[in-house]
Amino acid sequence: MRHSYDFNIFKNIFVMILAGGQGERLYPLTKDRAKPAVPFGGIYRIIDFTLSNCLNSGLRKIAVLTQYKSFSLDRHLMVGWNIFNTALDEYIEAIPPQQRISQEWYRGTADAVYQNIYTLERERPEKVLILAGDHVYKMDYRDMLAYHEEKKADLTIPCIEVPVQDAKRFGVIQVDKDFRIINFEEKPSDPKPLPGNPDKAMVSMGIYLFNTKTLVQRTIEDVKKPSEHDFGKNIIPAIIGRDVIYAYDFKDENKKEVKYWRDIGTLDAYWEANMDLVAVDPIFNLYDKDWPIRTYQEQYPPVKTVFAEAYSGGRMGVTLNSIVSAGCIISGARVERSLLSPDVRIDCHSEVYDSIIMEHVRIGKHAKIRRAIIDKSVVVPDGMCIGYNLEEDAKHFTITEKGIVVVPKEMPL
Repeated sequence: MRHSYDFNIFKNIFVMILAGGQGERLYPLTKDRAKPAVPFGGIYRIIDFTLSNCLNSGLRKIAVLTQYKSFSLDRHLMVGWNIFNTALDEYIEAIPPQQRISQEWYRGTADAVYQNIYTLERERPEKVLILAGDHVYKMDYRDMLAYHEEKKADLTIPCIEVPVQDAKRFGVIQVDKDFRIINFEEKPSDPKPLPGNPDKAMVSMGIYLFNTKTLVQRTIEDVKKPSEHDFGKNIIPAIIGRDVIYAYDFKDENKKEVKYWRDIGTLDAYWEANMDLVAVDPIFNLYDKDWPIRTYQEQYPPVKTVFAEAYSGGRMGVTLNSIVSAGCIISGARVERSLLSPDVRIDCHSEVYDSIIMEHVRIGKHAKIRRAIIDKSVVVPDGMCIGYNLEEDAKHFTITEKGIVVVPKEMPL
């Protein structure tokens, strides 16, 4: 059951979205773009999910802290999210390193906030909500804000249960009976399981709701120390017992039996999260009109399939269990369990299975593609096979641990 909101507590919230990471584990998808700008789900960018959560939660003062390869992300924010009314004190702003305090680039998540203390001084919010720009989930932040107020917390951290073997990739949380955090370990080699459940651990979702005074004090303290200036590695472990810190049990707006939250941190995780969307009953729901996911879409004509077997000598334009975006033409080809971004063309007698095909890709005749990610504007020649001989593919492309073939943007084949 939801809180009955006192909307006065939402008037003075400032959102900071951390979008400056290099995204090395997503390379080559991050060769020319920041990780939050990587296309996802056919028509979206990864950051669209965090931004849609903000919009659907009524939070409209947003700073996106950018750094590496930000051109694509900046342009997406400008054309896709230019919807706020500054006359109503609403905005979304991309903020690169300002170097007001030091000559450094952002050295960590906490340092990115520290370098923007000027922005906090200008806005004077009561609370700051710090979000990651590279996670896929649905969350009504108003529930957490109400919980934060009820607990009189200095910091609230949303958490989710994951298999204990997966917890090594996250910040592992331990709480007391009141859900107050009593221990926090960032990416431990031996994660502590939940009491009474050795198969599960509670981990941080990389979201932090701070009282502004606490945030400013702790980031200033941290910058004076030799550290990685990271919330998970440095700030949070150092303030447990000093500040009032509560865990918040993630309430999922996805309306499925299992809670959905994905950190798109690796190529395999990226491929798997996309494949979640093409299941017969997708575990992540893009079709909920009560929680729309917003993005920018160029103007393309409708999808078209060409040729039917009875009239074309065996050619058939067929798509099964797939997401097909506007402007695509499947011309006598077969597509199964795949995602086609806008303006993809697949020619006759070609086959695409379990793959992600990004914008403006052209796939020639008699080509075969399986378990692949093909980035923008690649032209696949007639007869080429990708994903069928990994030893041969490895001579030309990136191959992930789970055998996904990744073809870089605009790569000549």
